[in-house]
Amino acid sequence: MLSVKDVTTFIQGKKIIHDISLDIKPGEIVGLIGPNGTGKTTFMKTVLGLTKFTGSISIDKQRITENNHQALKKVGALIEHPAIYPFLTGRQNLLLYSESNKDLEEIISTLKMENFIDKKSKNYSLGMKQKLGIGIALLNNPELVILDEPMNGLDIESTIMIRDVIRKYANQGCMFLISSHILGELQKVMTQVVLLRSGKVILNRSMDLLNQDSSKKYYVQVDKKNLIENLLSRNNIDYQWVDNCLEIDSQDVKLMQDLIFQNGFYLNRLEPEKLNLEEKVIRILSDKEGSNNEE
Repeated sequence: MLSVKDVTTFIQGKKIIHDISLDIKPGEIVGLIGPNGTGKTTFMKTVLGLTKFTGSISIDKQRITENNHQALKKVGALIEHPAIYPFLTGRQNLLLYSESNKDLEEIISTLKMENFIDKKSKNYSLGMKQKLGIGIALLNNPELVILDEPMNGLDIESTIMIRDVIRKYANQGCMFLISSHILGELQKVMTQVVLLRSGKVILNRSMDLLNQDSSKKYYVQVDKKNLIENLLSRNNIDYQWVDNCLEIDSQDVKLMQDLIFQNGFYLNRLEPEKLNLEEKVIRILSDKEGSNNEE
């Protein structure tokens, strides 16, 4: 397990990361998201022992420090740009890090790199370089993989493939910490979301819980519209009509259901508002901003 406790990171004497704590368990895919400049890449570098920090970081209870990277032997990473030697072929780049020829060949096949893996990497497209960088991160059966914008430069087919590869390794027990601005893709794979703002964690929640508690409105289809409108108005329940449905705040849903059933009416449909990840993030950031302004 990756364990991060009360970690604060300093860059040139300036505090960039503020008291972050989180755990990642085997098989979990944690999405690290937030506005530009909020500290996502810095936090990833901190986990890799590349920055000055206070607090503690450990993998399987083995501490990571600026001077001790022993715990990182089973960690793969792609941060900012693939670390590739341009005058070597893709295969030669992989051989620099590989401990098993069988594993190397499997990664070449899994990432569908056969057509270019024996060409000089200086001639690779951005997507080819990205695949090779991900391949290097996945070498040697890592326990933890850290990926910074892994979908950068990939076409749709390659993006779907990388998504499937991440799921495959997670199913085998690998932990993932992934940062991406392509929230729609990240939403399809991650099991937990960590939202940063100004170097602070403002949300750390499983995707299951986030999907449950992020709906603030419900949509309701009913019979006898006029009678139900009067019933809701008499009980001071706010509503509006949207596409032939009543739109009601989640805090009023239970009272609305009780009133409708007590008065012999029926619901034809009751459905929570469905938001994609981007909409949820915008709402959470807006709510937090509002709370700060009130304080």
